Amino acid sequence: MIAASLNSAVGRAGLMLMLGASVFGALAVLYGIRKGDTKLLRQSPRYAWLALAGIVLSVVMMQRALITRDFSMAYIQQVGSPDTPTLYNVAAMWSALEGSILLWALVLAGFTAAVAWRFRKRTDDVLVGWALIVMFVVTAFFALVSFGPADPFANGVAGFDPSQARGPNPLLQNHILVLFHPPILYLGFVGFTVPFAFAIAALVTGRLGEGWLLETRRWALFSWAFLTIGILLGGWWSYEVLGWGGVWAWDPVENASLLPWLTGTAYIHSVLVQERRGMLRVWNLSLLVATFSLTILGTFLTRSGVIESVHAFGDGPVGTWFLAFFGLIVVVSLGLIAWRGDRLRSPGSIDSPFSREGAFLANNVLFTVFAFVVLLGTLFPLLVEVLYDRRTIVGAPYFDRLSMPIGLMLLFLMAIAPVLPWRKASTELLRDRLFWPAWAGAGALVFSVAVGATGWAPLVAFAFGGFASGAAVRQIALASRRQGWRGFVGRANGGMVVHLGVIMIAVALASSNSFTHATRLQLEQNVVQEWSGHTFELTSLTENTSQAGQSALEARVVLDGGKTIVPAITTYLNMGIDVPTPGVRTGLTNDVYLTLEQGSKPGDTSVSLQAFVRPMILWLWIGGLVMAIGTLLAAFPGKKQRRATDPVSAPIATGKADPQGHDGEPEPEPAGASA
Repeated sequence: MIAASLNSAVGRAGLMLMLGASVFGALAVLYGIRKGDTKLLRQSPRYAWLALAGIVLSVVMMQRALITRDFSMAYIQQVGSPDTPTLYNVAAMWSALEGSILLWALVLAGFTAAVAWRFRKRTDDVLVGWALIVMFVVTAFFALVSFGPADPFANGVAGFDPSQARGPNPLLQNHILVLFHPPILYLGFVGFTVPFAFAIAALVTGRLGEGWLLETRRWALFSWAFLTIGILLGGWWSYEVLGWGGVWAWDPVENASLLPWLTGTAYIHSVLVQERRGMLRVWNLSLLVATFSLTILGTFLTRSGVIESVHAFGDGPVGTWFLAFFGLIVVVSLGLIAWRGDRLRSPGSIDSPFSREGAFLANNVLFTVFAFVVLLGTLFPLLVEVLYDRRTIVGAPYFDRLSMPIGLMLLFLMAIAPVLPWRKASTELLRDRLFWPAWAGAGALVFSVAVGATGWAPLVAFAFGGFASGAAVRQIALASRRQGWRGFVGRANGGMVVHLGVIMIAVALASSNSFTHATRLQLEQNVVQEWSGHTFELTSLTENTSQAGQSALEARVVLDGGKTIVPAITTYLNMGIDVPTPGVRTGLTNDVYLTLEQGSKPGDTSVSLQAFVRPMILWLWIGGLVMAIGTLLAAFPGKKQRRATDPVSAPIATGKADPQGHDGEPEPEPAGASA
């Protein structure tokens, strides 16, 4: 019991240190700004480091409690078990409500400390000061929630029997991705706090030019990248664990992560227009507010018990807290934007819809409409239940039907936008720059028809994917030709590489959603059965009890006379829950995916399997890797050579070489996060 009391007491002390450091840090910076006390402002990073030290201490004590199976704590009684494997025991910290908030607080304190360290020599700058105040306030809120209603160190039930400990959700202890998916996703969610904080600081101080954008460019880019990778890892986990053969089900929790990604992607694009032309200032501020607000709204949806999902954390006491915080963020942010309305007027305007800024504006509209469609479909069942006291479901057909045309239009814009100049494009220039991309699109369409693709939606997706790929490759080739390797490693090319990754994912989704084959196979032992161009042979059906607390019924199936794949049903004995584990053979062109149906017993000579052949699934994960590489190229560009231009009066491209040696192509993007 001494160790148990130590874990709880020290863990709560760490949370108290984080809360106190955040509150006093915000007050100290505010006082220093008001009084012009530069000495006090220079000490502000210390509060960020104290807050980080506090939450690190709490996390260490939580991990210690999990490792030592400290069942005096309520949280360990909920998610701990002597039978949980070591790796999943570590991940058990974020497998339930209180631990997930603790992880969020850790990541947030880390970002706050990183901002304080990054700007440690500019703490007397009021813009940095106000940004730190916002970061401290958000950190204090999460520390307060973790210290109060979501206390992970609360005392458990006296006399708890460890043999009754159930461990984490079985779905969260049968795949290694559970160690990576939540932390990476949180890095994306929480990372957008940094550009949000600087946006609020710009509104408060009235420094509404493009300076604050430059300060947060890389923070926003990396946060977007982490969110992207986190979402893709979530799809991979769903594919490998849930046994339904898909990667995205439009589940409310999945949608909660997609919403800030959509608005964040819109911001990553439109911020280029503000940097180059001084336009869309209100729009960019609104997108940042929306992105940060949607992360808080998503936290409310997944941790309040208002939605049902295999991903949700169930009913919790924090719903009211997060809903109130969400309302406060929206009211304060919109109030500041309204207050600074006159000073946010753009000095420039869109000269033509056939321009780079016109394409980015259209891109933003589509992403915003996409976000509204997803938000409406996610919240509509809640609104119906509140207003009419009845349950309803908005299923995948609603999302598929409305998102498909938006996705196709975005693919089309991905082909057009990179070749457009700023301000205005002539017909001759467009014809010249789109010639080879158009042929690439036509070639992709012909190839897809030749290999048997049918249906207007996938064919259009393949054609637009080829069109957009041609445009991206053309831009990369031109930049590389002008500047060699240094031209390839640049912000603009980083954006084009990200585009290529997005196109891979879009084409893979179109293929897998349109051309998946599924059937129910009844296999007899040592009898070869053929289906969909593949052969299947059951060799054995055995019980595996090598894992403590688990019993797995495994069917060994030889696929195409070569590799053996093993679909299974794992029974978690202390819970009495059966979890299917699919067997997957991954290939460049398609995946063969088998799940074992209920009803079989060890030693049976026949089994019933659900079988899927899903084309191009591997390219989803390859596309994600390409996007990550593109993000790195955009975030760490080589030294550029470019002429200085007035942000408002960017020159009109003519498509011909100019006296300074430029060939009329769009210049490399200043931010490069074209995704």
